[in-house]
Amino acid sequence: MSGDDRGSAVPGYRRFVALGDSQTEGLNDGDDVKGYRGWADRLAEELAVADSRLRYANLAVRGRLAREVRAEQLSAALALSPDLATVMAGVNDLIRPRCDVAAVSGHIEHVLSALAATGATVVTFTYPDPGRRMPVGRLLTARTRDLNDRVRAAANRHGALVVDLSAHAVTSDPRLWSADRLHLNAFGHARLAAAVSRALDLPGSGTAWSEPLPARRPVPALRRAGAELRWMVGFVGPWMLRRVLGRSSGEGRRAKRPVLAPVATTA
Repeated sequence: MSGDDRGSAVPGYRRFVALGDSQTEGLNDGDDVKGYRGWADRLAEELAVADSRLRYANLAVRGRLAREVRAEQLSAALALSPDLATVMAGVNDLIRPRCDVAAVSGHIEHVLSALAATGATVVTFTYPDPGRRMPVGRLLTARTRDLNDRVRAAANRHGALVVDLSAHAVTSDPRLWSADRLHLNAFGHARLAAAVSRALDLPGSGTAWSEPLPARRPVPALRRAGAELRWMVGFVGPWMLRRVLGRSSGEGRRAKRPVLAPVATTA
């Protein structure tokens, strides 16, 4: 265990509830056939190893906007009386052509405030600059920074912990992201789970999650152009079509773990 690792005291979390969108649901750590794992499931497994009495619910549903997380998940979360709650929302709002960042942060703050008022430990997140992992993402850089600033301020007002993903360059490394560039891959979810573990001061947690990956060889310009074209056709096109049709990727979907339940571990 390195000198930067955390101590051996076990926090007394017994009821963990995760709120949010596709990232918290676990895309793309798994698939629709076998199911998705994701950082929240990974964190719950870590907590359950420390205390088998842990019960865990995941209310997140892909495609949800911040206002929908507030409207659809907050009451359900409060009814479960969590002593640990995570709130990850806002990215689906940021990628919409019209995004009122103040309104989005207001919905997130309402959720943070309501959960914190119960005495629960509340964790929320800032987001990496999308311009660092995809050229078109530069159009979203300013609003992402704005939302991050507002979320930090809101968390400070309500005593919530912040996993500041925007502060670490590794969170923009494409090797942590799946082909759609919007969802973490299994490796990325593992790093995010470790980041939350660190924020919670869990036993054995450390700063390894934020360390950069080994340097990669430069990608030839022609190959980069081909990758951009495939991404536009494979992911941006279908996303734009859903917007035109007024459909969401989470249409008709429900939370994968709507009630508190024991967590299976491999320990």
